[in-house]
Formats: sequence, C-alpha cells, structure tokens
Amino acid sequence: MKNLIFLVLSLVAQVFLVKAQQQERPNIVLLVADDLGWKDVGFMGSKYYKTPNLDLLASRAMVFNHAYAGAANCAPSRAILMSGQHPMSHGIYTVATSERGKSEDRKIIPVQNKGTLPDSIITFAETLQDAGYKTGIFGKWHLGDNPATQGFDEVKAGTSGRRKHFAPFNLSRFPEGEAGEYLTDRIAIEAAEFISREKDNSFFLYLPFFSIHTKLVGKPETVDKYKAMSPVDGQGNNADYAAMVEHVDDAVGKVMATLSANGLTENTIVIFTSDNGGIAYLSRQWPLRAGKGSYYEGGIRVPMLFHWPEKIPASRNNSVPISFIDLYPTLLSLLDVSKTSLPLQGADLSDVVLGEKPSQEQTTRAMFWHFPIYLEAYNGIGDDSRDYLFRTRPGTVMRKGNWKLHEYCENGEIELYDLSQDPGERINLVSIMPEKAKELHNEMDNWRKLHNAPVPKQMNPDYNSN
Repeated sequence: MKNLIFLVLSLVAQVFLVKAQQQERPNIVLLVADDLGWKDVGFMGSKYYKTPNLDLLASRAMVFNHAYAGAANCAPSRAILMSGQHPMSHGIYTVATSERGKSEDRKIIPVQNKGTLPDSIITFAETLQDAGYKTGIFGKWHLGDNPATQGFDEVKAGTSGRRKHFAPFNLSRFPEGEAGEYLTDRIAIEAAEFISREKDNSFFLYLPFFSIHTKLVGKPETVDKYKAMSPVDGQGNNADYAAMVEHVDDAVGKVMATLSANGLTENTIVIFTSDNGGIAYLSRQWPLRAGKGSYYEGGIRVPMLFHWPEKIPASRNNSVPISFIDLYPTLLSLLDVSKTSLPLQGADLSDVVLGEKPSQEQTTRAMFWHFPIYLEAYNGIGDDSRDYLFRTRPGTVMRKGNWKLHEYCENGEIELYDLSQDPGERINLVSIMPEKAKELHNEMDNWRKLHNAPVPKQMNPDYNSN
C-alpha cells in the first residue's frame, strides 16, 4: 500500500514539475506581414504610414536595421523561415511556376518549382510541438494544403480560394466572420483567443497576415483618412495600401494587449517582420532599390524586431545582418530547446539578440540567396529593377560584410556594390575592383557546389533575342 501511495505521489509531483517547467519556458509570438516594405513602418523611418503600436513595441525591442527575408517573394521566404534551410533542400523557389513572364523573353529554362513543403522537413513548429509547446497558426500558410501536418495543433489558416478582405472571406481552414467583418481584424481576434486559452501552457503563435498583399482593400474610413494626406518620400501613392498597413498595426496592438491582460508579456518573445520587400511602385523604400521580386535590397530587406522584457535590451540600431534562415536556430537557443536532427543552415545569433557584442564573424559572414527562376515585371521601369521585363532573372546573390555581389545565369553578368557607401546599389564596382569581385564570386561558387544549387543553363527554344 505504501509503495502504491509513493508511486501516485511521484506521478503527481512529476506532472506538477512538467507543468511548472512549461510555464517557465518563454512563449513565442511570430508576426509576419505580407509584402510590407523595409521602410513602411514608423520605427524604420516612414513619415507617412501610421504605426503607433509597432513604434511603441520597437521602442522597447531590439530592431535589426539589416534584416533580410528568406527570399524576394512569398512561398520560398516562408519555406526558409519554417525549415531553416535553403530552397535546394525543399525545392520551393517561387510561387506557382518558375516560368514567369513571356516565354520569348526567357533566354534559359529555369529550374522547376515545388509548391508544397515536404513532410520530411522538420519545421520549427514541429520541433516546438515535440518539446511540449502548444502551436497555432492564424493567417496565411502558403506552403501546402494543411499546416497540421507540419507541426500546428490549431490551424485557422487560409491556403486556397479567392480571398476577400471583408467577410465572407472564402478561405479554406479559416473561420468565416460576420458579414462585413475585416479579415485582419478576424485574424487578430482568433490569435487573441488562442493566447487566452493557452495562457497556462508554453505556446508558439504564428500569425502570418494576408496584408499588405494585393488586392489592396482597406476599411473605407481609414482609406478616406489617407486620401486626405499628401505623399511623403515616395510613399502615399495608394490610400488602400496605407490603410492596410495601419490595420496590421492595429492587429499587433490587439495581440500585445492580450498578452498584457493575461500577464504574459514578461515571458513572451515577440518577433515582427515581413515575408519580403514591398512592391516598389506602390511604396518606395528609398534609398534601397527596387522591391518585391527583386534581389536588390528593396526586395529582400525587411523590418525586424525582437521583444522580450528584461531579457532582450532595447536597441534601435543593431546593424548585424540577420536573415529568416537564422531564426530557427536562434530561437531554439533562446528557448533552450534541443535542436532538430535535420541540419539547420542559418546562424545562431541568440547572443546578439540578447545584447552581447557581435563577433567579427557575425558581422562579416557570407549570406546567400539562390533564385534559379524568372519573375515577371509588375510595372516595367517603375519596378526599378535590372530591366523592365523582369523583376529578377535566374541567378545568385550574396552579402558579405558591406559587400553585395549579384551573378545572373543568362550571361554570367556580375554586379558588385559597397552597401556602406551605396545602399541603393547604383554604382557597379566590378570594373573598378575586379579582384574583390573575383574573391566573392569564388566564395559564391563554392557555396553553390556545397549545397548542390542548380544553375540553369539550357537554352529556351522559344527565346527571341530581338
């Protein structure tokens, strides 16, 4: 009898110990805007868009001024975020087909693209799920049919259908709102309810907004406010775009208020960022060049902040380069969660996030983006890209320290820029500094060989050189 009582007491003690450990571990709230440009929020320098909630959060957070998305458009960037691996590991290079634009304009045949993140990939959500976290996604998935197969306990995420901004939303796996309800508001409500339900557990909340992606539709009263304002510094050309930025900010405010109401602010790591750069002709990111779809800085540089009171110091000027591919290993270290058995290809920057002085290796390491695909132009010369036919052509880009190197597959053309002097990538230094260009190109070539990166070379029979 004594042995039975001892066994029961031991089991009860273990349950309470596990529960206590779960409550001590920090929660994660990952907020990802869609197509929000690097300078489309007040804390990054916008003098036009109204983002008071994000600006307040940034004043208490670490802001990375040289943060990068995983790719210049949606699906590959999100795949890199969830997998911690470059596209060569999962095959997602773009959205839908890689043969974008007119066939007669494409000189070579691009690499084939995959639209679904393979189940063999152990996602960040799966790793946290295995560690006992409750996981939920509310918003845009875009990596296959069902996020539940990729580590999410609660799924309210649209993956198909012709999305509408006002209910009925017409989204799969996402609850309909009352007639006329705004989609971003409903996402924030669902996220807030998840926080309140899981307040006694460690949780991972992934909130990938559908905004600011086209079709651009804001709430009429907010749109009217921006119509009455004058554009500033290349921003303010579209009142619906501006209204949608503000709606995202309102949603972030609701999430933060819910954390506070449940006493969770101190024990929650909040990250805010965007999946890629903004659309150039809709909202300029000056001095950065181009926008979504381009691998100039305007296409891949994004806002990013980390907030964790008493743990992560407030800093508005962290210049250490950080990318989506670094978030998986960095967050696992911050959470003290065992790493997945799959190789993570980013850097663990947890010490930098916690305020330690970065090493020279961290500030000068090489970062790579490989895109063996075509993306057609949005607005011709208005995209501010390499040419008016495409936002990007197949190639590879690297950043190392302040150096930025582009190589394009059609003709092997190389571009070299010094971002410290030329953040807009306007002055190609290849002819002035050929040795530096050669040094970086050799490193780029070795990286491609190491990761078996496909480099398209086959000529397109439909190509018309005229």
